[in-house]
Amino acid sequence: MLDGGLDLIDLLRIGVDIALVWYVFYKLMMLIRGTKAIQLLKGIAVVLLVWALSIAFNLQTLQWLTNQAIIWGFLAIIILFQPELRRALEQLGRGNLFSRSARTEEEIVGKKIESIIKSCNYMAKRRIGALITIEGETGIGEYMETGIPIQGNLTHQLLTNIFTPNTPLHDGAVIIKDNKIMSAACYLPLSESPFISKELGTRHRAAMGISEVTDALTIVVSEETGAISCTKNGELHRDITEETLRQMLNAHLSLMEDTSERKTWKRRENDNG
Repeated sequence: MLDGGLDLIDLLRIGVDIALVWYVFYKLMMLIRGTKAIQLLKGIAVVLLVWALSIAFNLQTLQWLTNQAIIWGFLAIIILFQPELRRALEQLGRGNLFSRSARTEEEIVGKKIESIIKSCNYMAKRRIGALITIEGETGIGEYMETGIPIQGNLTHQLLTNIFTPNTPLHDGAVIIKDNKIMSAACYLPLSESPFISKELGTRHRAAMGISEVTDALTIVVSEETGAISCTKNGELHRDITEETLRQMLNAHLSLMEDTSERKTWKRRENDNG
């Protein structure tokens, strides 16, 4: 028996109860993240805040209005969000509700990889030179600032169009961060390593240069041969296959997703602390 009349079993029961509620709440938030239900939650929060203020300051008319909004609001929510609720119940019945967030992250990474590979294959077949840098844990904002801001969603159409010859943005590097093409026509530092083959041009030296000072992954499509190469951590992988490129992208982007999630949790812990 501990002080306050609670024994160890009661404390464990309370702890498990709180953990389960928190876990369910977190998974539900991940389920509705990025949907219109988020805006609904913001509206509900505003109504509840107004209701609390009306009680605190004894504003009877406003309190009556907010009471009506709360009473009838839940019925309106069920009607308006019937498709979302049905989908959530279907996922719960299939046992997919609590695994959705992990699948969603995998789908996002998969789409990014396929967009980059499709663009690289297209340019390689047509001998279109390209230089694509994907940010790692080390920030490369200073190199983004040397180019033209894009801030566009990553798609193979946009990525390919940027490197189309004789267009204003085709010369230089494209920098990708998260799911965005941040900048184009960027200048990257050239490697001064004497071990780089003399037959390699400026794109390969720039790719090696950025890999020597950051942990970014950089893809080079040769304008002369159409070969695809990759650099990371000061290493150059020349003339790689599509499968090798996919493996390298998957390893790099999956690591970035894990790191981003850890940073998000750490930031939340600091805010709560």
